[in-house]
Amino acid sequence: MSKTAYKCVAVAALALGGLLALPAQAADLKCKMNFSMKGWSAIYQTASGYGTISCSNGARMRVKLSVKGGGLTVGKSSIDHGYGEFTGVHSINEVLGGYANANAHAGATKSVGAQVLTKGSVSLALSGKGRGWDLGVAFAGFTIERI
Repeated sequence: MSKTAYKCVAVAALALGGLLALPAQAADLKCKMNFSMKGWSAIYQTASGYGTISCSNGARMRVKLSVKGGGLTVGKSSIDHGYGEFTGVHSINEVLGGYANANAHAGATKSVGAQVLTKGSVSLALSGKGRGWDLGVAFAGFTIERI
């Protein structure tokens, strides 16, 4: 085999080895959100608040949260120390946007709640302790925007 043939084989082997070392898909990030919200509902539901999202790769983002929707619901409430966990995230920017939400709720004075929201392959599990009162069934959109 000539010197040129050896060089071609060596270059091809290095290139193939580099391709095999690439991951097929980026690993899911572990992202969490701490937030607070206040809202009211009288047939139409609305709430807004702020939070901070942080991911296992060190990325952080301040966000504005909003809930809007309708249903048979009446109440006034606030969440002071809410917590959320995202799944199916490969980049912190994937957490932004609108999530689908359907829930049933009932609470008085102090209540604890949890729900799961989805946006394509990204899911968000929310939990928190709140104050106020509410009663009903609501279908709402939950939106996360960068500040």
